[in-house]
Amino acid sequence: MQNRGIGSWLTTRAATSGDVVALVHGDGEQVTYRELADRAARWAAVLTARGIGRGERIAFLGENQPAFVEVLFGAARVGVVFVPVNTRLAAPEVAYILADSGARLLVHDDRSSAVATEAAGDLPRIVVGADADAALAAVEPAPETPGVGLDDPAAILYTSGTTGRPKGAVLTHGNLTWNALNTIIDADIVSTDVALVISPLFHAASLGMGLLPVLLKGATVVLERAFDAGRALRLIEEHGVTMLSGVPTTYQFMAEHPDWASTDLSTLGKLTCGGSPVPTRVLEAFEARGLSFSQGYGMTETSPGATYLPATRTRAKMGSAGQAHFFTEVRVVGENGEVLEPGEIGEIQVRGPNVTPGYHGNPAATAEAFTPDGWFRTGDLGSFDDEGFLFVADRLKDMIISGGENIYPAEVEDLILGLDEVTGAAVIGIPDERWGETPWAVVTLREGAELTTERLAEHLNGRIARYKIPKNVVVVDELPRTASGKVKKLDLRNRFS
Repeated sequence: MQNRGIGSWLTTRAATSGDVVALVHGDGEQVTYRELADRAARWAAVLTARGIGRGERIAFLGENQPAFVEVLFGAARVGVVFVPVNTRLAAPEVAYILADSGARLLVHDDRSSAVATEAAGDLPRIVVGADADAALAAVEPAPETPGVGLDDPAAILYTSGTTGRPKGAVLTHGNLTWNALNTIIDADIVSTDVALVISPLFHAASLGMGLLPVLLKGATVVLERAFDAGRALRLIEEHGVTMLSGVPTTYQFMAEHPDWASTDLSTLGKLTCGGSPVPTRVLEAFEARGLSFSQGYGMTETSPGATYLPATRTRAKMGSAGQAHFFTEVRVVGENGEVLEPGEIGEIQVRGPNVTPGYHGNPAATAEAFTPDGWFRTGDLGSFDDEGFLFVADRLKDMIISGGENIYPAEVEDLILGLDEVTGAAVIGIPDERWGETPWAVVTLREGAELTTERLAEHLNGRIARYKIPKNVVVVDELPRTASGKVKKLDLRNRFS
């Protein structure tokens, strides 16, 4: 039986586009599709030799690099599930993901060694570099495992929820394939495109919208370990980059860089921005260079694309997240589940072959996330206009987006409440010109107690990623609450913004 998973992509590309450059990395090193396919097949052999089989999980902790792509496709080739881990997480957070996913192996790079060592415990590890190269050289490329299908899990991406602990969204081979097809169609990706990938691949947006569609199409990915505005501008000019995806902060830093005006951007034609709407001044800076943005809306659970706004409609539909992707359905419903008319605000729900089947090992969360008729509940509020363009109004889940990173207040609040002096806590997002939003902590304290921003940062440091640590502490006499006792965070945002 044929392997129909994403692990088969590189086999086909090696046969049809073997000499085409798949990846460019570092100081211009190139990897062809044939070379990438061979490395992936050897990773598959390494996993098989270690007794890691179909349906079992392995984790990857590291920055953007060819090894990320090799391990992803090597695992998929033999039906092993890939679990990418956010490199900005603290060791306890990584340890939780490793345990919750049931990972059999952790692959990590040198830069993540300290966290990996603390988090992994007795879990077997392979370090990217000499350690990994020796393991790959000792095996022959493994054939594809037959029978891997579109409904089989391909990856688990962890996304925090309102209850604090992160949940592992299962993305099947079909989810990733259909999302890639949605992106290829709606963003008009062609085989001659050169995509600069500067956002971390452990994020669904970078993986699902930046890497996978480009490789499926047989185009070239310029893969950067981390974002640096000046280097990104140089790479666009050096490699004739045609595609770039990022968050508003990414583009703001580029437009503010001293090399902005002198960099040749003539090849750049496809700019995608997600996370939040593009600020007008950033939009104008790029329009002055003859460039415009496509935008969209989605989440990890939708692999991640749900809607898409082409660059040609950016000005006409200012503030919109676009229309449903080609193979995806989006609706807005009221409190009783009724489909609302244009202009009416309700919950945004998504259905399609790119939508997760559920959360790993968490049937309760899975059941809660779907309606009886199979629509995914996003927890976000929005409305359609008369032409079917979606406008996102608010986030029911109170998620904060800071510099493209998602921050879920419940997780941070739980740790803040661990301080003896704190009697109540609410973490809210405050508008920030550079980062979009920054987290603030609004707290109530025991009589006579004090809490400074520095004291809070000291308490949280090492327990959660630094970007989640509130940048300011506000002490109030009482937190505003509903009749049921829930903190009215909208009131706090309005008060302190």
